[in-house]
Amino acid sequence: MALLEITDLTQRFGGLLAVNDLSMHLEGRELCALIGPNGAGKTTVFNLVSGFYQPTAGTIKISGVDTRGMKPHQVTALGVARTFQNIRLWNDMTVLDNIKVSQHYRLGYSLMDSLMRTRRYIDREAAIDRTAMELLEFLGMRELANEFPPNLAYGTQRKVEIARALSIKPKLLLLDEPAAGLPSSDVVELIKLIAWIHKEFDLAIWMIEHQMTVVMSLCQWIKVIDFGATIAEGTPEDIRNNPVVIRAYLGDENI
Repeated sequence: MALLEITDLTQRFGGLLAVNDLSMHLEGRELCALIGPNGAGKTTVFNLVSGFYQPTAGTIKISGVDTRGMKPHQVTALGVARTFQNIRLWNDMTVLDNIKVSQHYRLGYSLMDSLMRTRRYIDREAAIDRTAMELLEFLGMRELANEFPPNLAYGTQRKVEIARALSIKPKLLLLDEPAAGLPSSDVVELIKLIAWIHKEFDLAIWMIEHQMTVVMSLCQWIKVIDFGATIAEGTPEDIRNNPVVIRAYLGDENI
């Protein structure tokens, strides 16, 4: 059974066809990329997989479970975590609290427990705090636990967002343009970080990325879409030399 199985996925927004009959599957521990020109429909695919959108047609299955009709937190409970192209951290919360808040879907206590400060509430909060601190230490960011995101460098904020996604112990990690806005030196560190996460955590990674250095350095398999439809897929070497892909990115005159 595939970890992620997408079959004949289609998404329309009024008269706009954003995703057109897309199919693919992803096995556990794979590291793959979804690439294509701006406006190709890549982020829409991620929004569909993570439950932010409901597909017009087609199916998405996570470990065999059909996610149609599920809300984002229900998809998350199946083991899907994601980051966003534009960093989405709570600036008025510490780094530690930004990571802890991702645990809300499995708190295990009621509103009354929190109001009464019951033993269940105290134990669960302690466990969540411990898990978040262990993850920060694992990623070499323990000293940043009480810092606020606006005080951090952009690359470090990106790392915090990835840590928050990892805190739910996902089976599938979706990275939406993790290198966006990073200087070249931070891109090198990002490549090392993603490779390390893929090695150390028992998960699959599917990324959208425009920086081909990241994609070609990390990914085992690449799917290319344009106008919401698949135009090519294969190994990095296959994609690098594919004239259809070059045409989609650069135009006919560059073939």
